[in-house]
Amino acid sequence: MTLTPTRAPDPRVRRLTTTLYGYAFLEDFVLLYPVYALLFSDAGLTVWQISSLFALWSVTGVLLEVPSGVWADAVSRRLLLWLGPLLTAAGFALWVLLPSYGAFAAGFVLWGAGGALGSGALEALVHDELERLDAADRYARVMGRARAAGLVAVMAAMGLAGPVLARGGPTAVGAASVLGCVLTAATALRFPEHRRPAAGHEGWTAPLRAGLAEARTDRSVRGALLLVPAVGAVWGALDEYTPLLVRDTGVADETVPWLLLLIWAGATAGSLLAGEGERLGTTGLASLLAGSGLLLAVGSAAGTTAGLVFVALAFGGFQAATVLADARLQRRIADTGRATLTSVAGLGTELATVVVFGGYAVIASHGGHSTAFTVFALPYLVTALLLKLTRPSRSPRGLP
Repeated sequence: MTLTPTRAPDPRVRRLTTTLYGYAFLEDFVLLYPVYALLFSDAGLTVWQISSLFALWSVTGVLLEVPSGVWADAVSRRLLLWLGPLLTAAGFALWVLLPSYGAFAAGFVLWGAGGALGSGALEALVHDELERLDAADRYARVMGRARAAGLVAVMAAMGLAGPVLARGGPTAVGAASVLGCVLTAATALRFPEHRRPAAGHEGWTAPLRAGLAEARTDRSVRGALLLVPAVGAVWGALDEYTPLLVRDTGVADETVPWLLLLIWAGATAGSLLAGEGERLGTTGLASLLAGSGLLLAVGSAAGTTAGLVFVALAFGGFQAATVLADARLQRRIADTGRATLTSVAGLGTELATVVVFGGYAVIASHGGHSTAFTVFALPYLVTALLLKLTRPSRSPRGLP
């Protein structure tokens, strides 16, 4: 029997993916994540002041999401991936050096701006480079692993933040976070980029006009744009409330972080399995969303620690579906406005998330956190039904 030799991995693909995984890990390896609310409280901020900072952060992201995508299509995407973490580092440095409401507000603006610069630019760069290397079919698998690297970084930061805070105080935690951002920026310089940015005034307007025209004329692109927030917004918002859901099961407060790690582990597994999910097609994606929605409803309604296993599985399904929805969008976009349209989808996710926050407050204030989680399983069942009923159309490029 003759064995067919296995083709060695393309070293150019390997360089791209290893750079991406390192960038994704370092970007989320921020020790300030689990303790910055404590930093604000210790500085004397009221709950309303802290809430206003979160609102300012969200508004900054909403306002800059699409302009940053247009900029990424007009200039170097690698440049934006380098600049974004440096803005975030400056924001974190302000928090530690000048702990006051004004400094915290400025830091959130810088952090929001830094995040907006990377949103759309990263996906567009990775997809175009994989396409150039005839490896675009690996996009979902690669991005799933990148999301998993980010989730692992968050869990690692959660574990290290306490000991570092105990030994060095807020200054040490802030310094570690700034260093992580600087290393993220340095890693961005390793990204390959072979596209030629547009030049002149036309370079700033052409990506926006091309992207919007494509969304207007191509039904499959419009559908993919809508699917991204439909999949990612609800569970992304619910994630902020998982500590409250866990505590309502009756466990001690010191047990809450460990059970949160269970939910994060489910999301991480979903990221790693996203590549395999590309084989599912539209019907399979609908089934994944429906099954995950049912798991979320059952696990949340149970109100027990055992029910959190179902919640973790649901979050894994939602994470995989989020990656698949992004991959679906990337397959349908022409290169000209890729970052622009990806940012439009990101803007839709941000706005939908704000709506979920408002709805959650209304539902949870009357029925509790388990009721709110259960109710928000319904949008996934509706999305799954629409995917099943909507006959997929073909784009001009013949994509499924």
